Amino acid sequence: MRSRQTVAELSEADAKDELKRLAAQIAEADAAYFRNDDPILTDAEYDELRKRNLDLESRFPHLKRYDSPTERVGIVVADGFQKAEHGKPMLSLDNAFSREDVEDFVQRIRRFLGLGTDEEVSLTSEPKIDGLSLNLTYQRGKLVQAATRGDGRIGEDVTANALMVEDVPEKLGGSKWPDEIEVRGEVYMSHKAFAALNEAERAVGRKGFANPRNAAAGSLRQLDANITKERPLNFFAYAWGAVSEPFATSQSEALSRFAEWGFRTNPLFSVAATVDALIAQYHEIERLRAELEYDIDGVVYKVDRLDWQNRLGQVSRAPRWAIAHKFPAEKAVTRLEAIDIQVGRTGSLTPVARLTPVTVGGVVVSNATLHNEDEIARLDVRVGDQVRIQRAGDVIPQILEVIDTDREGRTAPFVMPERCPECGSEAVRDTDESGQEDVRRRCTGGLICPAQIIARLRHFVSRKALDIDGLGAKQVELFYQQRVVLAPQHIFQLSTRIAELNLPPLSEWEGFGETSANKLLASIDSRRRVEMPRFLNALGIRHVGEITAGVLSRSFGNWRDFWAAVQQAANGHNEAREALLAIDGIGETAVDSLIAFAHERHNQDMLSALLNEIDILDAELPQIDSPVSGQTVVFTGTLETMTRDEAKARAVSLGAKVSGSVSAKTDIVIAGPGAGSKLKKAESLGVRVMTEQEWLEFIRGD
Repeated sequence: MRSRQTVAELSEADAKDELKRLAAQIAEADAAYFRNDDPILTDAEYDELRKRNLDLESRFPHLKRYDSPTERVGIVVADGFQKAEHGKPMLSLDNAFSREDVEDFVQRIRRFLGLGTDEEVSLTSEPKIDGLSLNLTYQRGKLVQAATRGDGRIGEDVTANALMVEDVPEKLGGSKWPDEIEVRGEVYMSHKAFAALNEAERAVGRKGFANPRNAAAGSLRQLDANITKERPLNFFAYAWGAVSEPFATSQSEALSRFAEWGFRTNPLFSVAATVDALIAQYHEIERLRAELEYDIDGVVYKVDRLDWQNRLGQVSRAPRWAIAHKFPAEKAVTRLEAIDIQVGRTGSLTPVARLTPVTVGGVVVSNATLHNEDEIARLDVRVGDQVRIQRAGDVIPQILEVIDTDREGRTAPFVMPERCPECGSEAVRDTDESGQEDVRRRCTGGLICPAQIIARLRHFVSRKALDIDGLGAKQVELFYQQRVVLAPQHIFQLSTRIAELNLPPLSEWEGFGETSANKLLASIDSRRRVEMPRFLNALGIRHVGEITAGVLSRSFGNWRDFWAAVQQAANGHNEAREALLAIDGIGETAVDSLIAFAHERHNQDMLSALLNEIDILDAELPQIDSPVSGQTVVFTGTLETMTRDEAKARAVSLGAKVSGSVSAKTDIVIAGPGAGSKLKKAESLGVRVMTEQEWLEFIRGD
């Protein structure tokens, strides 16, 4: 067993290996939390893994991948609510855990904007409310729609419920509000209201809520607005989305406007010009935490100047101009009663600690993930041990240490099974090209493993994949148990498969009638034409999730060209592999996963059968009116008027595709001082070459 090294101690090969492991581990956690509503990591545990990933990418930026855990935000819209599309995506926030993290955040801002060390960077700070994000759309001062965050792009329409929240004005007061604006903030429940609600719930024999955040979310997301009205909720406004016209020049001015319009803003909001002042405010809010009427889990810092916010822009899941400085996790001691093994969608065997229930921060917890056998060995945790755990928002905690290792009669060390508990197939740890083992042990059963096939099928039909309405987890499991749907293509052969197995027509099955059966079959037929990013994501290829699928789809434009390139790479054509790697944001891990998928005969057979049932639509490329829309550009050499990150972000915003290497498909190369091999290759291929100044004039239309 290897002890975990610091980031500074890792070689490039070690970093590459660990980034691969982190991507798989966090992808599984994302699936559990966002898709299955069954989290396997605490907030603190999840944040720690993300931080490790970011630290690795900071030291080895050329290893960064779009399938790394930096691209996801939010959850899908639940059944029972109308969908509401946000005028501007609702993003998440990156996290800081120390003063050094905050200092790094400020330095990144300076580097991106090209600021000198003597130029002041003012930042705002305010408590990070532990509640439910809400987007309020006002037109000519009147509330016309309220929506939850959802997946960041589309949320749940909860307008009727939001009108029951005390601090949400139906009409804006004051003056100078834009004709249309999305005001954003957090819905929460006070500690006093939470205690009263749970007392009332238990009085009528119901379980009650685990914490105020869950109570607030459950109250706002009621299908009956009268129930929301009975539950006292509050709202802090702190941000905005789409807006018809500018209404402020700074974050602090914007919040002052909110207050004038009738919103409640946090009284602990302040502005600081130095990191010292930010940290002092952080500790003051931390000191006041126990006295506040609501739950908070950190402090949010934002760049005050809005013109700088606009220049900084965002990455896929978070703005570059804001960060959340999290508080330390809460801790408790309990006993480890058992270690169970769960098998995930990718075949990963995850050990789960079953704990004697204990209350941590007002929530009863009884489970914890142990990640993998290396982590169990590192902790030397055994059944019967007293363990110290920590929790930071989620029910499932993290085990920090064993506190009674010297007791008599301690049980033997836990041994990870070498056979899958679900199907009996061999469970192995992969070895990479450097000879290092993957920390995860995986079942080799693939589609014959019940744990994997059901989860793979559930993923295939899920909202971010094929999005087949009416075909959820319950129906997938039913069809699998009846041996009707054993592979993705069987979904589109449902009636035929039922008849071939001599089963009654679907309309006669328990839980179905003629109407519901016809509705499901019609829903399946409606997805016989599917968008390319959805289809690629639906296949469940390791390291090729929603974000990566989108990048690949936009780069190739259609399935035929994309899959031909993958097959060529799988057949050993190095040029095809290099073409895949040249796509900005696509790394070796994703490409190798695609090649491995294409190599497997059972995947080839499945894909062939599936393509006989459906048509894959060409990718929808953004329709942006700019001189570089749809063109592939490469930046090389030193840029003098902007940073490389800012240049790439601006090119993408104009509809261009940014590549990391030059090929015959490259349209423009922007070459600064020091340009080397890329410039030479561009010249040899006859690719158009521009200086930085020529590029800026070109995109301005000069």
